[in-house]
Amino acid sequence: MRKTLEDFYYGNITPNEQDMNPNSELRRATDRVARFENQLMEQLGEAEQAVLAKLIESQQEIDSITARENFILGFRLGVRIMAESMDENDGDIKYGGD
Repeated sequence: MRKTLEDFYYGNITPNEQDMNPNSELRRATDRVARFENQLMEQLGEAEQAVLAKLIESQQEIDSITARENFILGFRLGVRIMAESMDENDGDIKYGGD
C-alpha cells in the first residue's frame, strides 16, 4: 500500500495515460476511425475539413470529460463499497472471528 501512496505523491500514477494492446478490439476500432477520417478528409474541401476537424475535436473533448467523470464515479463507488464492507452492524449474522 505504501508504494501506491508514494507513487501517487510523486505523480507517478496517471490513470488517464494508458497504452492500447496492439491486438485489442479497441486498437482495431481506433484504426478504423482514423482510416475513415482520412478517407473523408480526402473527399472534403477546405471549409468542410475545418468543420469536420472541429467536430472531431469536440467529440474528443466529450470523450475526455466522460472518461474523467466515469473514473471519479468508479472511484467513489469503490470507496463506498470498502466503507460498507467495514460495517459489521448491519445484518442478522455476525462474523465470529474476533
